[in-house]
Amino acid sequence: MSETVSISYDEARLLAMAAMRARGFGEQDATVTVEALLAAERDGLPSHGLSRLPFYLDQATSGKVSTEAVPKVDMDGVVIRVDACHGLAFPAVSKGLEVGLECAAQFGLAAVSISRSHHFGVAGMAVEQAARQGFMALAFSNAPAAMAAWGGSRPLFGTNPIAFSCPRQAKDPLLIDLSLSRVARGKVMLAKKRGQSIPEDWALDPEGQPTTDPDAALAGSMLPAGEAKGAALALMVELLTAGLSGSHFGFQASSFFDAQGEPPGIGQLILLFDPARFSDRFVEHAETLFAAMQEEPGVRLPGERRYQLRRECQDELVLPVELILSLKEHAESSKGTNPADTSISSGD
Repeated sequence: MSETVSISYDEARLLAMAAMRARGFGEQDATVTVEALLAAERDGLPSHGLSRLPFYLDQATSGKVSTEAVPKVDMDGVVIRVDACHGLAFPAVSKGLEVGLECAAQFGLAAVSISRSHHFGVAGMAVEQAARQGFMALAFSNAPAAMAAWGGSRPLFGTNPIAFSCPRQAKDPLLIDLSLSRVARGKVMLAKKRGQSIPEDWALDPEGQPTTDPDAALAGSMLPAGEAKGAALALMVELLTAGLSGSHFGFQASSFFDAQGEPPGIGQLILLFDPARFSDRFVEHAETLFAAMQEEPGVRLPGERRYQLRRECQDELVLPVELILSLKEHAESSKGTNPADTSISSGD
């Protein structure tokens, strides 16, 4: 197990922002990225939190991620095309969602297709934002190959998250956020960094055998959720994201976890619906379904656990010392940078 240390969210934000500035990211891009990563930490999703930032920073240094990318937006009716220009996904998603919500408010629906993008982060964040403004939303992203087609052994599809959110009456939105692998690949990477084994039913080694070794899992393939059904859904997501946007399919995309090679260049798709255009009593009608579900003892609506963790979140994060030191190293790599002093040494 790696050593850990407590750090406040404010200190973590200052350090992460300093590291991104030092690597050449602009203020707006750094802010939207850091806030997304901190939000993942609050929601109990550390595999998509600050542990991702050193990978982004290394890739910015090598040129695999563009620090000067400005998302380009083009509209054709209710279709919004966003070119992320090989920058991080968060600024492109933010801009696409902004334009998409305006379009959906005007026409009742919108489709935001994002090309030449990068790691989507927590897919549920974009759809939750839309639902809090009264829209129903679906989001999809492909990713570098990590899963084989059913019956095969060569990874072709990404773990390809799907997220859905639905507005509710004076309550947090219904929120569904899932990976089409049994678990997100980031959890395997996190286990590797922590020196932990993984459950036997997460992944296969390169020989196609179940493994508890995260290194063997990363060299092999993730198991799909729902077996053949999950693999079929992963194929669907590849076509909805990379297919529609002309981006790299999973087997064509380079890794999110190293700084070598060309940009991943993957795709995302966000679908937005104004429920009021379909029914003037949609929200009330949906509540009858939710109420029926909750009559069953032990039934919890999707998203409730995440919201509970968010409410219970303390002011401090517990992060690996190695991660803090990595961010400090990045932050101090540029003359004149004044990173947050977290007073961490390798012996703490």
